[in-house]
Amino acid sequence: MSELAEAVDRYLAALARENASPHTIRNYSADLTQFLAYLSRGGLTPPAPAGIDQLLLREWLADLYAQNLQKVTIRRKLAAIRGLFEHLVREGRIQVNRARLLTTPKLPKTLPTVPTEEQTNTLIDSIAARQLERPHPERDLALFEILYGCGLRISELCGMNVADLDTREGWVRVRGKRKKERQVPIPARALAALNKWLDTRRPREGEPAVFLNHRGARLTDRGARGILKLYAVALAGDGSLHPHSLRHAYATHLLSAGADLRAIQELLGHASLSTTQKYTQLSLTDLMRVYDQAHPRAK
Repeated sequence: MSELAEAVDRYLAALARENASPHTIRNYSADLTQFLAYLSRGGLTPPAPAGIDQLLLREWLADLYAQNLQKVTIRRKLAAIRGLFEHLVREGRIQVNRARLLTTPKLPKTLPTVPTEEQTNTLIDSIAARQLERPHPERDLALFEILYGCGLRISELCGMNVADLDTREGWVRVRGKRKKERQVPIPARALAALNKWLDTRRPREGEPAVFLNHRGARLTDRGARGILKLYAVALAGDGSLHPHSLRHAYATHLLSAGADLRAIQELLGHASLSTTQKYTQLSLTDLMRVYDQAHPRAK
């Protein structure tokens, strides 16, 4: 195994120890494997990390553009390489993170699509009415109620353990990015759905996870995404709905109802208020649309 390949393995292991989400680790693993393949073209041995200079990194970045990859994909691959080199700096194996000098492609400023309160409630009510025959209806309803009612990331939902729940007081301890913990209230409907699921939950021996797959093991984020997509397409005819849509809806609907922006920041587990402020932009966009449609002087 080359020195660079060993460095990749150490970095991915470090991400796992730091509680990075399985989704991030899986993507970074694929991106770094492709980086190794690029440096191994023609059967060559990849250079040692200290031998990877700015010119070689720029050639690799140019190759990504030549493949006509989306800018968001290139940004993620660049983040994976920067993370690897930053890890090597911390290990003392290189002196400078040269990947930081690469220019990050800029993304167009777009706001996420957010389902309305009516659309969200209609979908969840349809799941509660069991309009779609499924083997674990209690789990599926609890999954939607918690995603929307608590504004969780999909990795946070799948990482929940029974020991994290306080069903008497209606709170859940959430483990966010980089092991940051926060307490999130569980609204009444979500709590009722969760309790029904817990009554029917049948884990395999020693499994602490709240949400389980058909084998009684922890539900993966991929499995949870599949469940959400299935219901969204079958009941709402919306293939664009994803777990983060419900997180956006949670924040946007709270803000529209008058919730304080800093309180929403705490509930979402955002490190920076600027990340939360995009929901203000969403609400303003909605207000302008209503104004344009309703005000007699708007046109």
